[in-house]
Amino acid sequence: MPLTSAPLSGAARATGLSQEQASQLLAEWGPNELSEQRRISLRSRIFAQLRDPLIIVLLAAVALTVATGDYADAVVICVVVLFNTTVGVVQEVRADNAVAALSAMTAPAARVLRGGTEQEVTSSAVVPGDVLVLGEGDIVPADAALTQAAALLIDESALTGESVPVDKDVHGTDPHTGQLQAGTVVLRGRAVATVTATGPRSALGMIAASLHPRQQQTPLQKRLAGLGRVLALVTVGLCLLVLVLGLVRGQSLETMAVTAISLVVAAVPESLPAVVTLGLALGARRMAARNAVVRRLSAVETLGSVTVLATDKTGTLTEGRMVVERVWTTAHGTVTLTGAGYEPVGEILTTGRHPEPATRDAVREVLIAAALCNDASLIPPGEADAQWTPLGDPTEAALLTAAAKVGCTPDELVRTHPRVDEVPFDSLRKRMTTIHRTPSGTIEIYLKGAPEMVLDAALLNESPASLEHARKEAAALAAEGYRVLAIASGSSARIPVPIEESESGLRLLGLTAISDPPKEAATATVQACRRAGITPVLITGDHPATARAIAERVGILTGADATMPSRVATGKELAAGQIPDPTQVRVFARTTPQQKLDIVQAWRARGEVTAMTGDGVNDGPALRQADIGVAMGRRGTEVARQAADLVLADDELTSVISAVEEGRRVYANIRRFLVYALAGGAAEILVMLIGPMLGLALPLRAGQILWINLLTHGLTGVAMGAEPVSPHAMRRAPRPPQQHVLGDGLWQRVLRLSVLVTAASLAASLWVRHSGGPWQTVLFIALLAAQLGVALGLRERLFTRQNLFLPAAVLTAAGLGAAALYVPFLADLLDTSSPSWTGIALAAAAGVISFGAARTESWLARTADQTPAAP
Repeated sequence: MPLTSAPLSGAARATGLSQEQASQLLAEWGPNELSEQRRISLRSRIFAQLRDPLIIVLLAAVALTVATGDYADAVVICVVVLFNTTVGVVQEVRADNAVAALSAMTAPAARVLRGGTEQEVTSSAVVPGDVLVLGEGDIVPADAALTQAAALLIDESALTGESVPVDKDVHGTDPHTGQLQAGTVVLRGRAVATVTATGPRSALGMIAASLHPRQQQTPLQKRLAGLGRVLALVTVGLCLLVLVLGLVRGQSLETMAVTAISLVVAAVPESLPAVVTLGLALGARRMAARNAVVRRLSAVETLGSVTVLATDKTGTLTEGRMVVERVWTTAHGTVTLTGAGYEPVGEILTTGRHPEPATRDAVREVLIAAALCNDASLIPPGEADAQWTPLGDPTEAALLTAAAKVGCTPDELVRTHPRVDEVPFDSLRKRMTTIHRTPSGTIEIYLKGAPEMVLDAALLNESPASLEHARKEAAALAAEGYRVLAIASGSSARIPVPIEESESGLRLLGLTAISDPPKEAATATVQACRRAGITPVLITGDHPATARAIAERVGILTGADATMPSRVATGKELAAGQIPDPTQVRVFARTTPQQKLDIVQAWRARGEVTAMTGDGVNDGPALRQADIGVAMGRRGTEVARQAADLVLADDELTSVISAVEEGRRVYANIRRFLVYALAGGAAEILVMLIGPMLGLALPLRAGQILWINLLTHGLTGVAMGAEPVSPHAMRRAPRPPQQHVLGDGLWQRVLRLSVLVTAASLAASLWVRHSGGPWQTVLFIALLAAQLGVALGLRERLFTRQNLFLPAAVLTAAGLGAAALYVPFLADLLDTSSPSWTGIALAAAAGVISFGAARTESWLARTADQTPAAP
């Protein structure tokens, strides 16, 4: 049996359904999921691809070539249309599947009673008749009827649009007050409820059935779509110029019209939107493999620009495995508790020895109160986990463990001291009060909370000197990095106890000092942030001294921060206006949810891109407001997970750094593809414009242009999206969020490469023309070789084995290019002939020269980007 504080009692805490009953009901009613969004049919996807303006232009070219009897070019154009459509559809399906897999990984969880045991199951496994156990921060997984509630406050805005939360009670006069609806959020209190409707039969399901959400483009996709429109207009203008010049030279209208249309399609990277979508989706999948689950594709792009990482402390920078190491009592001072983790095994020691009986009794009294004023449970080792694990708040679980170490089994305490009333903990009061009936029939009151909220004359019947002494002890423990809780008790002669009586005139029992040491990787993670130009900021609800101690140990506070006006700021100082510029502070302690939101907004107002981590319901607003909200997947509440853009499956801050690295990789690959595609397209236009001036009447036929486009954009272009991350990616400053996708010198690189590819290809063609060889064929193969050389030359790591798809794609494209020369059917179709070995060598030389130019450009870009990020 688990060690538990059993927060609610009575008939509502019945055994719940058995596993067999739950399985039968799940088969009968189906999973607790909303109606699945109708999948896009294959036919609809194909038609969507064919409606692309450039594809429509190609189809018009097919009709024109067929009408003029140019069947060879018509076949080539049809092959290009078929290939582009197939690639587009495949990429869409792969992206949709990737997003669907991520959605499944972020499925919410629910706590239910099954066979008398509290279990955590996925919300899709909840069935009618299940007994739900709900606490602060939970999302109600299904419609349910309350059977017991304690100070329950529900946010129903997701369903009703009402911003004011609603009080819920079993005995309310309005029937609605006893009903819970799926999708609503528990803001305060706890409850037990019986499920009445699931899935599409719930209130949320009925609303969802009437909605047909439209897929939204990411900001990057929107910017690239705008870029594509501009490029299309410029390219169409240049190709019309090619058409006019051809007609002036005496070429036929049919030939020049098809050539101009083909040039438009080849010059514009029409596969770019699909490549971006696939890159984002695959980036999200790679992040998921590194324990960072992306809930929105736009987050993949934004992650690469993060400049500020605002993190909480417990479980993120620290282990999150709380251990009560010291207990201070008012009469006997401080003792030490041994033991590690949540295993209820340890001893009480005073200066290395066992304490006197009076000291032990005082410590026991403190820990009994802490165990009863408690909503957590301890799960003993089992098949799934070889260690004791907490269910609920880790701090409260540590108090249960400490009580068990002094011989106070929580199960026994609950049986002998049943809870009859309570004032739940909330993030503003920072304390919790429970009321119990003792074996003798008297009523006992137990309170625990933050020292600054409990060590108050309005709550405690203690002398000013005693309170001041307790505050100094609490401050000393906090300065050592402990999380400190104050414990008090009282009694009453009546039930129910009025709230003003339950939290006044109490007796201070003592303090508990709970250790939560920094994770081994925390310091390295913070250093990695600084190297990447990301400013780490700690925002916690803990004591300022505790926050400072942890911040100094992990490196958030360094010697360089000593010149700041305030190294550590508190919520009170923020509220009093004593911190004029929150962005000048690196550690915030005792903050409220609104202040977390204000801190994030202050950084955003400076133009910074913020990532905010959180796990509680009070973190929800800040997670929504931040550019990237990061929630803890294991210990985070459903409110935090649903508000976040990124969910850390392992609760490790290191995963955020991995996700940032992945975001930078995706953006770098998109820019690499743009250099490659735009340089190749511009080179094809320049060849068609400059060639005739050099005596090459019609440099390339329409089929040859389209064949080059097919082999470069269709195969090699997609492969470039899978390139590995640069080894220097996390030692560079973040890219400015306002930077244009062609900014930071990218369009100049495109221009230089396009000019060189053009020159190398034309030089090879003119050499062969001078000797009377098939110059058009050599120009065709040289232009293809030059573009493939650029693709390889732009690689960050030339000989890496991480993306073998790219060299394989280049080899395949080269092979298909050679087939266009030597396979009779393709040679006739593309109007090519077999060149001499000299022509082949010249074409290969064009590829080598272009490869060298691309390597040089890549080296120059890396050199310019080697400026280290600010520490």
